[in-house]
Amino acid sequence: MMHTLFNIPLDGDIPDNAERIIFGMGCFWGVERLFWQQAGVFRTSVGYAGSETQNPDYRSVCSGMTGHAEVVEAVYFPEQISTEELLKMFWENHDPTQGNRQGNDTGSQYRSLISTFNDEQFALAKSTMAEYQARLTEDGKGQITTELTSDSKYWLAEEYHQQYLDKNPNGYCNLGGTGTCFI
Repeated sequence: MMHTLFNIPLDGDIPDNAERIIFGMGCFWGVERLFWQQAGVFRTSVGYAGSETQNPDYRSVCSGMTGHAEVVEAVYFPEQISTEELLKMFWENHDPTQGNRQGNDTGSQYRSLISTFNDEQFALAKSTMAEYQARLTEDGKGQITTELTSDSKYWLAEEYHQQYLDKNPNGYCNLGGTGTCFI
């Protein structure tokens, strides 16, 4: 499979100076668009993570039986866009307090999730989570339910889901946040 915007393989090697991180923020279509639009992002793809179930597909993930979440893998150049910048976009562009849902989308596949791939990313995810929780608390909002993991197995979603909002510009996008921002 090729990325429709970047014209590179979705499962190809990443440059030595790039890193990857996985975000679950509800329906993956709008999440992928959010990240592909950022300068410094090398490649995005949509897929499934957060469970040990092998070879999930959309139908099985939506059944809730696999334990996977809909996620986006972002491969990026940290010297152009920092991990902290990506994490702040993650926190501000969905509601991490909703548990197994985002807006009207309900089910464990829509849960909030971060999977990191090195100690620095994990530490930044934890510190930005604590900082954002403090902001949410100041604003009278709930507790973060985001699942934080490291080295999660990532399964590419089917081709028709990849860069969906590029192929279907008027397609469904449920991105939204709590209204609470980092200062």
